[in-house]
Amino acid sequence: MTEPVNLFAQQADNRRRSRWLVIGFVAFFAWLGFGGDWILQLGTEHAEPGEYRHLFPWFGIAMTATAAALTWFSWRQGATQVLWASGARELERPETPDEKQLVNVVDEMAIAAGIPRPKIYVIRESDPNAFAAGRDPKTAVIAVTDGLLRVCDRAELQAVIGHEMGHIKNLDMQLMTLLASLVGTVAIMSDGLGDVVRSGRPFPGSSSRNRKTNPLLVAALALWILSWLLAPLITRLLALGVSRKREFLADAMSAQFTRNPMALASALEKIEREHSPTTSIRQSCAHLCIADPLGRAMSAREGWLADALATHPPMVMRVSRLRAMAYQEAKRTGSLASMTASPIALPGAARRETVS
Repeated sequence: MTEPVNLFAQQADNRRRSRWLVIGFVAFFAWLGFGGDWILQLGTEHAEPGEYRHLFPWFGIAMTATAAALTWFSWRQGATQVLWASGARELERPETPDEKQLVNVVDEMAIAAGIPRPKIYVIRESDPNAFAAGRDPKTAVIAVTDGLLRVCDRAELQAVIGHEMGHIKNLDMQLMTLLASLVGTVAIMSDGLGDVVRSGRPFPGSSSRNRKTNPLLVAALALWILSWLLAPLITRLLALGVSRKREFLADAMSAQFTRNPMALASALEKIEREHSPTTSIRQSCAHLCIADPLGRAMSAREGWLADALATHPPMVMRVSRLRAMAYQEAKRTGSLASMTASPIALPGAARRETVS
């Protein structure tokens, strides 16, 4: 499938992917529920008179209803969950010069993007980073770390905020916030089942008699347990690959809003050079950030495997594209001679440290 290359195609694609994500999530839980009912039915079909026989699919109905409720909650409260997990605080009364500058920059970029001004949050974190979350521009929030305010000058901060405004306008944050919330939910539920498996507690219908006489029961139970245990891995892989190409469009929109692609190139270089490990932003939220906070080496690679497993494109590639934009603009306006272009000070592999 070809990646959308314009704003309206991107918005339509994000809405479509959000719908399929919801459908897939509910369908997966329906399989877990009705699959469990089927396993219970197989395990109790030869029960002695007076013993329990599973006939009504109450487990499937309950799991499907739970999935629908969790999806609705994630849709409505996903941004709140992400902010809570990151320890972010809302910036209601800016006090320091950096905070006042941040509010001013967000106001400017909201006007440039033509969207309502999102709420602003600050994360007590030395590693420079930022993300946008929410279900639509009216409910969107932008969060930045203390480290970003420390390392970026005004033009660079403006470019980073412009990038996040691009995600909001593209509806990227709608899909990515929903995904972050569902990833966390699946991980918690899978961990609960893992505890049951490790404790050695028997599953209904798993008596030795049934295991010997009904191989189908054993196979179905194994597939059902495997589905539970692999669910976090599958959803995290989905999160890893969902945002990589979207970063290029958000970078381009930042350049459009600020008319200064070199500012974002400089900000990305500073972010990449930082060595402070990120401790506040969780793995399930990494795909939301302007730069991978977990320092995966895969984010520095290219190719189909990196496209599937990395949350972000290689920083060198992003900076190069921004420099190319600046070059073309300078060439068009005749200011090429005055354009300063420092060498890209990024090695082939990402320098950001991985959080243990």
